[in-house]
Amino acid sequence: MLRAYRLMMTAKAMANIYDENRPICKYVHSTSRGHEAIQLATAFQLKPQDFISPYYRDESIMLGMGWRPYELMLQLLAKGEDPFTGGREYYNHPNSRREDFPKIIHQSSATGMQAVPTTGIAQGIQYKENTGLSDGKDKAVVVCCFGDGSVTEGEVSEAFQFAALHQLPIIYLVEDNDWGISVSSDEARTMNAYEFISGFKGIERLQVDGSDFEQSFEIMENAIHYVRENRKPILVHARVPLLGHHTSGVRKEWYRTEEDLAKHQVNDPGPKLREVLLKKGVSEAELNQIEQEEIEYIAAEFALAVATPDPDPQTVMHHVFAPNPVMEESGNRSPEGGEKVVMVDAAMHAIEELMRKHPECLFYGQDVGKRLGGVFREAATLADKFGDARVFNTAIQEAYIIGSTIGMSAVGLKPFVEVQFADYIYPGINQLVTEISKSCYLSCGKFPVSMVLRVPIGAYGGGGPYHSGSVESLLANIKGIKVAYPSNAADMKGLMKAAYYDPNPVVMLEHKGLYWSKVPGTEDAKMIEPAEDYILPFGKGVSVLQADEEKIQNGESICIITYGMGVYWAKNAAQLFPGSVEVIDIRTLYPLDEELIFATVMRHGKCLVLTEEQLRNSFAEALACRIHQHCFYKLDAPVKTYGALDVPAVPMNMGLEQAMLPTTEKVAAVISGLLNG
Repeated sequence: MLRAYRLMMTAKAMANIYDENRPICKYVHSTSRGHEAIQLATAFQLKPQDFISPYYRDESIMLGMGWRPYELMLQLLAKGEDPFTGGREYYNHPNSRREDFPKIIHQSSATGMQAVPTTGIAQGIQYKENTGLSDGKDKAVVVCCFGDGSVTEGEVSEAFQFAALHQLPIIYLVEDNDWGISVSSDEARTMNAYEFISGFKGIERLQVDGSDFEQSFEIMENAIHYVRENRKPILVHARVPLLGHHTSGVRKEWYRTEEDLAKHQVNDPGPKLREVLLKKGVSEAELNQIEQEEIEYIAAEFALAVATPDPDPQTVMHHVFAPNPVMEESGNRSPEGGEKVVMVDAAMHAIEELMRKHPECLFYGQDVGKRLGGVFREAATLADKFGDARVFNTAIQEAYIIGSTIGMSAVGLKPFVEVQFADYIYPGINQLVTEISKSCYLSCGKFPVSMVLRVPIGAYGGGGPYHSGSVESLLANIKGIKVAYPSNAADMKGLMKAAYYDPNPVVMLEHKGLYWSKVPGTEDAKMIEPAEDYILPFGKGVSVLQADEEKIQNGESICIITYGMGVYWAKNAAQLFPGSVEVIDIRTLYPLDEELIFATVMRHGKCLVLTEEQLRNSFAEALACRIHQHCFYKLDAPVKTYGALDVPAVPMNMGLEQAMLPTTEKVAAVISGLLNG
């Protein structure tokens, strides 16, 4: 109790000094005032093997785990020595792999978004315990903290659903102060988190006055013991006052009445604990001394933090990606006597080989389990070979499928996950953008997310508006992820292997029309299957059709820069112009082989960038702009772009589909115009 009281005085002194120095504390921040008791009661009982995801108001959790105020202040002031993010992230957005401390994955400001990644940690811990990848001695507990307003987020419910269904070892700690910025609880929801969680069968629940340290300690002791021993989920609903501002940028007096502020002040955890300690015989003089000591201590810590240098601007590009060991092509691409395979089988064989070699590799998503093996049979037989623990179905939860890989990666696993169609990636984009893409950068390299997301993509055969879309421009615009788009079986297998060994997040775009080479003119997508050791690095394009040197020298040639189905439209159309067309298959959209692209364009002087996507504001148009910038003085004509028509979706009627999409005939007309223009 004395330790808790001292840290409550620490948190109070920190909040006061921040408010007194607003011009110095210029970056937006929140403090834990009012939430200290439940936070300290939680922090005191965690062990080094545990994981916790504090939210932005949880500075007292950090203090309770042993973090020094000076370290927290370095993040408050965005200093270069900020131990969490190097000056890149807001106050109390921690991440840590510090030895002898509970571990913390990257934390973002997006309300409730930590639920899915943190539940993914518990999923990974359970998987390792059930498959013998951990010794089982140190039973880790996972704690995910929220404000009460975040529980209304849909992705929080996805996390609850998965934790309940799979009985994961996680505690959801909801700190309910009745406010979500200026929105009061009665405006925002019909029930509190304790009532809400009753609908998720299999999650136990507890309720506590989170301003009372004794009660909070007992409740959290019970919750942590329950999860550590029973390996099942529980939610703790803690009622707490909000004594500080929502943030430094949204001050309490702007939206709260004097009556409301006075009501919350009655439950200040510090005075409540002080009364308990006085009754237990601790003198008032000792408690006054503790408070004064913390005021002086925090003043010294703050002065030290203020004097610390800002980040070196030269470091701004550090940690965008973790170092990648796969930089060169290796292995046997065309084994003697090998048989041709279709792309879908090449992908499945690559994953099977990886799973046999790496017990930490697993595969999950919608309908990929034993009964079906994927709607395109892209995972057929995998569950039969590796069991339901390693290859399994999920519910229709794109956000959970994608975001859970953060937690899985944090505990040393490497998941392949899948969304059924590119059109259904949008519910998971929040996790991909807000959490996955930023994790390596904002954790200064401590938590790169090692995962592979498979996305069947593209249009053919009347798939219709929700099963035929192209989303590569959306993905290419997300910084911090890598994107591949293979066009044949050999590239598919080699890139799949490279994706696995890359410690960064990778999206594999796999054209449905090329899976089995059923679309006329795509027979070349079948190739001799590379050997198991074959790896094709990202960022290496290839010339799949060459022009005659004489025609290049005479200015009678063009090059086409493309990928996916565009490779076949280009190659087939080029047959009408023998020797006049070079086709570059870029193979990966990011990283992009700009060296090959620019060199090829400068050799020919005329270029077509071809895509299946709707053209306006697309990846293809952006690439054309870069080609103009780098190759302007070697161009004989403006760079031409060609793609699908700018309609909102791919029509189902196959005649309308063909009218919307590029075709061999349409591409041939564009080539003719470039050659003869």
